[in-house]
Amino acid sequence: MRRRAEVAVVGAGPAGLVAARELLREGHAVAVFEKSGRVGGTWAYDPRADADPLGRDPGAPGAVHSSLYASLRTNLPRELMGFSGFPLAGRVFAGDPRTFPGHREVLAFLDAFAVDSGVAAHVRLGAEVLRVRPLCRGQQGEQWAVAWRGEDGGVAEEAFDAVVVCSGHCSVPLLPKIRGINEWQGKQMHSHNYRTPEPFQDQSVVIVGLGASGIDIAREISHVAKEVHFAARYSEDRLGKIELYHNAWMHGEIECIQDDGLVRFAEGSSVAADTILYCTGYRYHFPFLDLDGFTVDDNRVGPLYKHVFPPKYAPNLSFVGLPYKSIIFSALELESKWVAAVLSGRATLPSEEDMMANVQEDYQRMEDARKPKRHTHTLWPRWVEYLNWLADQVGETHVEPRRSEMYEKALRCVWSLDEGYRDRWEEENIGCGSP
Repeated sequence: MRRRAEVAVVGAGPAGLVAARELLREGHAVAVFEKSGRVGGTWAYDPRADADPLGRDPGAPGAVHSSLYASLRTNLPRELMGFSGFPLAGRVFAGDPRTFPGHREVLAFLDAFAVDSGVAAHVRLGAEVLRVRPLCRGQQGEQWAVAWRGEDGGVAEEAFDAVVVCSGHCSVPLLPKIRGINEWQGKQMHSHNYRTPEPFQDQSVVIVGLGASGIDIAREISHVAKEVHFAARYSEDRLGKIELYHNAWMHGEIECIQDDGLVRFAEGSSVAADTILYCTGYRYHFPFLDLDGFTVDDNRVGPLYKHVFPPKYAPNLSFVGLPYKSIIFSALELESKWVAAVLSGRATLPSEEDMMANVQEDYQRMEDARKPKRHTHTLWPRWVEYLNWLADQVGETHVEPRRSEMYEKALRCVWSLDEGYRDRWEEENIGCGSP
């Protein structure tokens, strides 16, 4: 006999919406807490930016959640962006039929998904979760207290059987430590607060980071800036002038800010920059969690069994959406199915001791491979293995080879720095090189 749980879902972005759908399908009662006034999470574009260009205080009054820039398009084709039974491919939701649509199309898709799945009726908008803590075990099993503040400022606390954290991880900037940066007189900002290229007109800009957002933003800024300089790890094989740009250069990572104010790079070159723009990713941030033995250390959230369940609190506390560098919407859905099935008893977890042993084995493998702790939740290049493992837990099919090949092709195109790959996607043998 399946168990029915009262479940609180924190966040109504893609993770929270699909988690709620799978919980409802499994027969659970669901309340979704969303602190903003609409669903969509980071896909809800906000033209505002934080007062602090570096976005160092996510708790500051008026802090902005979304990190979207005005021109953002997906870096995966729409065929890889939908959920089972509700695809993004083959339909148009906001008048943008492109294979790689803009953010407004994705947001319209999420709005439609929330309504179609019945999740919209379970979302409490303007409900900010302030504290999540475990209560004592009672006759009904372990329960969790969720304190939240409504739009009227009033605070309430409710008890739930389980909590699923789906609050996202693309809002709190991760900033590198650079020698001499505190004395530098130029402008600094994080991509979290980038919206349009116009403020960089005729500037010399250093872009720190070579991820998808850094490449996109650098490409856009290059049309108005005097010079664009990439500063990135693992760039030794392509240092110097970038052929695809008329005014961009590739460097190693920033070594220091010199006494004369020049930005010096690891390979020995230096430039006089007006702005340093950090496209260096984000920190996992859960200020509402009140737990013992649970930490975020150098962007490692843990301990977590398979990125989802903290062994000490499983199965009543779980996380959906922490891993990245995979077909994200598919990962969100499979993690959600697993959480819902475990809570109902249709799927089972190992013992707490066995889950902890598995976590420690994973940490040891990373250490042996000299993989930095901050990459704990990076799935690539073993992302297919993870998705297939999740699929096995809930009786779903494995990733189709065609879909995995499509994802790897998109990844190569991002790293190629090719400005037009999205609009030439359907061409055979599109030249995107190797990662």
